Amino acid sequence: LDSMLTKILFAAAVAAALSAQTAEELVNRNLQAKGGIDKIKALRTLRESGKLQNGGFTAQVGQDSMAPNLLRQTFTVQGMTQIQAYDGTTGWKISPFEGRKDPERLGEDELRDIVEDAIFLGPLVDYQAQGSRVEYIGKDLLDGDDVYRLKVTLKNGDIYYYYLDPETFLEIRVEKVQFIRGAVRESVIECGSYKLVAGVYMPFTYETGSKQSPERSKITYDKIEPNVTLDPAEFKMPAAGKEL
Repeated sequence: LDSMLTKILFAAAVAAALSAQTAEELVNRNLQAKGGIDKIKALRTLRESGKLQNGGFTAQVGQDSMAPNLLRQTFTVQGMTQIQAYDGTTGWKISPFEGRKDPERLGEDELRDIVEDAIFLGPLVDYQAQGSRVEYIGKDLLDGDDVYRLKVTLKNGDIYYYYLDPETFLEIRVEKVQFIRGAVRESVIECGSYKLVAGVYMPFTYETGSKQSPERSKITYDKIEPNVTLDPAEFKMPAAGKEL
């Protein structure tokens, strides 16, 4: 019995080691496919602009991001602009659609999203230094096509499932499982239309939504500008009443 238990434990240890090896290999192939770690790390800022569509609804969207973790997002409809931003410490917003013109701090749910979105290099680059764990959980089918699945557990306990195209090794889908105040929130992001930006392949389209609903919002970027000059002050929460 002891020897059988030893064999089972040994087999489990081998499987875990192979999974870790494969996970590391797939992360490396993904980063290589994007252009390689040097080109990825040569990016210091990004300015993205495009539109969001949901059914018949359209809005202009913009995003400024700066390494290591600064982010500012804008959402404009009929001349009114909503802002959400994170300066590395504080998350804040201005919500004119809710009749609020002064900046206010983000609630816990919104803050969790923007803190994770603000990781400039994404969850896979230097994931160990970020305190994350990556596991390979096997092949799967997505819309009838083979994909590799990676499970990324962030330092805060949230989980990202990456679906990698077996030919390009780029992610075509990411599923997020977030644990906020004891509740579980699951969302889906489909990535597509990859194009080169300063030697790095980036998706220009994102379809996002809740995992529980078939409805998706589609963001299409028409422009992604690398290494533009950004002022860190634009990410900071302005004093109430101060015009932006």
